[in-house]
Amino acid sequence: MTFKMNHVHLKTEDPEATAQFYVDTLGAKILSKNATGGYRLDLHGLTLNVSRFLEAQTRAQKYGMEHIAIDTDELDDLVAKLKTRGIHILEQTVVSGDRRVCFFEGPDGVQLEFIEMK
Repeated sequence: MTFKMNHVHLKTEDPEATAQFYVDTLGAKILSKNATGGYRLDLHGLTLNVSRFLEAQTRAQKYGMEHIAIDTDELDDLVAKLKTRGIHILEQTVVSGDRRVCFFEGPDGVQLEFIEMK
């Protein structure tokens, strides 16, 4: 059996603003916009689908997700960029392997994490 990551789906009241956040803050690229106003983004190899609640969906829908973790070799510069943009930093700490991390808040309360590469 083979598995391959397909996408992460974020639901939001404002798909355009949420997509733009990922473009401006994390360097995502917009791959497409669909007829219902949703977006498909490439976040450094991770596909993000961003949409409103889907009218035809019968199972429960929720906004956001727990967090997305991103490795970086420019942690200090990125944390400075977040602060300059007024983005809410939730926590800065050190995790296993003595790697520094920074959790910050994205649209709809989604938590994002930068992890220092060693």
